[in-house]
Amino acid sequence: MAKRPGAVALAVGAALCAVLSPGAAAAQEGEALPREVSGGYANWDTDVPGLTGRGIALTADRPAVQGAADRSSFPATGGGADPGTGAAEVELGGIARLERSAGPGDPLVLGGLRLELSGGGDGGALHVRAVRDGRAQEVTLAEFAAGGAEPAVRAGGMTWTGLRASLTDEGAVLLSDWSGERFASGDALGVLDVTAGTGAGDGASGDVPPSPTPTTPDTPAPEPQRERTSAPVASVAHSALAPGEEQRVTGEGFAPGAVVLVAIDGDTRYQAVADEDGRVARAFPVYATAVEGGHTVELSAVTGQQGAAVAQFTVRTAN
Repeated sequence: MAKRPGAVALAVGAALCAVLSPGAAAAQEGEALPREVSGGYANWDTDVPGLTGRGIALTADRPAVQGAADRSSFPATGGGADPGTGAAEVELGGIARLERSAGPGDPLVLGGLRLELSGGGDGGALHVRAVRDGRAQEVTLAEFAAGGAEPAVRAGGMTWTGLRASLTDEGAVLLSDWSGERFASGDALGVLDVTAGTGAGDGASGDVPPSPTPTTPDTPAPEPQRERTSAPVASVAHSALAPGEEQRVTGEGFAPGAVVLVAIDGDTRYQAVADEDGRVARAFPVYATAVEGGHTVELSAVTGQQGAAVAQFTVRTAN
């Protein structure tokens, strides 16, 4: 019996809802990780010949942010981490779309992004949800090779740098079927830099949103905060500093609880959450390879129409 058009539309719509809905990723097997992920991000750089050479680009939808030069930033929305072993499972918000620059066909939509990192430089995997033939499918899209660098662990979080992603067997099948190009297991899928807040710091980085004010039957609920209408502003602690030193940016004028992305010279690297007064603060290192001259740090809210705040600083020649 032929399928009714309405039934097909409902099936496709249900599959898309499954891709777009949060929290559907499978939990990591084994014991629960001791710390909850309380913020962070993953920067995904897809400027690799295996994609760009085939005319394929990755774009991102909110709350992820599309950056420059084939680089997208996905906010961490949950998961767990173990600072002692370096293991983590990080759920990422937003949608990734792989699009072809030429030829017919819809983009390949990937949701439910979840990073599984084994710790100790033992590799990991990138899991996604994709729609194929009208059905949502869980796919281990890529893996990270063992022998990589161990994460940098600090009081309030963990950071992995230079995670090189390569296609799995099923990831290669997915991209081949979608694009018509021939992909193979092991083909490069880009490089990820990941930061996961563990909620164990002093809150200076703003990784943890403020808790809501509790109410009782005898206490009226507080009036909701109105979003700030004035443009946010930013400033830095040091107008000039040398490569390898630490800089600190502060901003104000954001809506309370707003998730704010911190971009250095247009490269989104960090995330902060505005406090009840609309202020954020974030410390960050100036790379040892930073070139001499002027640089910028930009603060922008993930949601809302508040605009961006930009501050400038100078990197001077190290003595």
